Amino acid sequence: MTADTTTPPAVRRAAPAGSVVVPLPPPFRPRTLLSRALAVPLVLGLSCFLPLVVISQPGEGPRDAAFWLQLVLTVYCGLRLSAMVLTTRRKLLQATFWMFCYMAMGVAPLAQAVLGRVPTPVVGPREDLVQAVSLLLLGCFAFDVGALLARYRPPWRRRAPGEPRPPGEVAPDDRPVLIHRRRTYLLALFAFACGALLIVKLGGPSVFFSSRQEIIETIEDTGVATEGGGQAGQAFLRGFGTVPPLIALLVYLRWMITSRRARRTWSVVAVFGALVILNIVVNNPVSNPRYWFLTVMFALLFTAFPASAAMYRTSLSLGVIVALLLFPFMDRFRYDENNTRQIETTSFLEPLALKDYDQVGMFANTITYVESGQGHTYGYQLTGSLLFAVPRSLWEDKPSDTGVTVGEWMGAVNTNLSSPVWAELWIDFGPVGMTVGLAALGYAAARVDRRVARRAVRGSPSGSLLLITAPLVAGYSFILVRGPLLQATGKVAIAALCLALIATRRRDPKAGLD
Repeated sequence: MTADTTTPPAVRRAAPAGSVVVPLPPPFRPRTLLSRALAVPLVLGLSCFLPLVVISQPGEGPRDAAFWLQLVLTVYCGLRLSAMVLTTRRKLLQATFWMFCYMAMGVAPLAQAVLGRVPTPVVGPREDLVQAVSLLLLGCFAFDVGALLARYRPPWRRRAPGEPRPPGEVAPDDRPVLIHRRRTYLLALFAFACGALLIVKLGGPSVFFSSRQEIIETIEDTGVATEGGGQAGQAFLRGFGTVPPLIALLVYLRWMITSRRARRTWSVVAVFGALVILNIVVNNPVSNPRYWFLTVMFALLFTAFPASAAMYRTSLSLGVIVALLLFPFMDRFRYDENNTRQIETTSFLEPLALKDYDQVGMFANTITYVESGQGHTYGYQLTGSLLFAVPRSLWEDKPSDTGVTVGEWMGAVNTNLSSPVWAELWIDFGPVGMTVGLAALGYAAARVDRRVARRAVRGSPSGSLLLITAPLVAGYSFILVRGPLLQATGKVAIAALCLALIATRRRDPKAGLD
């Protein structure tokens, strides 16, 4: 009798000889049932119920083409975020992208359209706002197309299992990039040195629990900003004082979770505890911007639970609620008590219209800025972001932040304005470059998510650098997508230096985190 190759081996071995083999149904999985139970209310809640609640509120906003396009964009982002939450394969980078789009490009601008109030005025005609929302929707489509292309494998790269490679073809290096143990000690020492320098420069740990305004005034009083070239010196000081301690904490956290030997080694435990205390001081939510603290929390959660579906879905679902209801009020520690701006609201929509979420309006203002005669910069703004470390004393015509440039052109008093990645690509390369850039961003995010899914399994190397890098990038993507890029690239460069320091491809047991 011919063996039934379609039946699982365990079923075939249990069947008596000569009998008819009946495949058993798949085993019951409570998590699968829970996902199916949550699918319908989650999709309906994000893409239908919440947008309907928002548009049903009274307001003075016109119901024109911009309004309906904004509603379509909100529904689309809600559907894509629901798909990210319910997917069987966790997609960190894509999920955080759609989470930001749903909050900052979807629900919040929809609330502003209903109320007819915006945190930053749109100085151009209404047609520019319609164009901005249309381009936002086009960029979201392009991101999805790029993610779909990441699944495609060219025919010349396809190979059946066991098929030999053609003569002359070099096998790709599939060895994962690991974390070097001895270099991890160096990273910890570097983190303690940078954190201690920041604490000493600012006058002690107590300053970090006062307000961001007091920290900025302390930096100006000490002359650090003047010595380092203004805002660049301040950014370097705070970047080196916060990024290395965070990365060192992530590495030691991953080491403690995956290695029993590390948990029994008093020196590793002591360093881990000291890093926790250091990060409580330099990376707490009082002295840091809200988006950076969001980066810290996402990086810690996804590093500690890289394969937990429950933590992944809970973080995304609760993140939306926190961002929409609590995030506008979480700048309580930006100013001291005398300068704190109190907000009295009669509707849950008003905080979304008054604060923070100005991305759609600033994109419309960027379009107006370009079309008013300023023109596209053809990579000049991007060059300034990549060469952020070059001081203005050496580069007199170095471009400012895109948000600052557009804000000064608008005549805004506060030029600390956002510039989403759509606006950054638009001002440099126009609509074609924007579309291609977002498609490339979707492709890269999907490729990284696929690699993370292969690494975040039992039996994978405990010291995989990707399982540290991906959560950090996922959390920081809120800052990168929000913009401006020039403000965000400094910490990216510092993080890249720290990760390059501890990276290795050696599989020597004495060098890995085992």
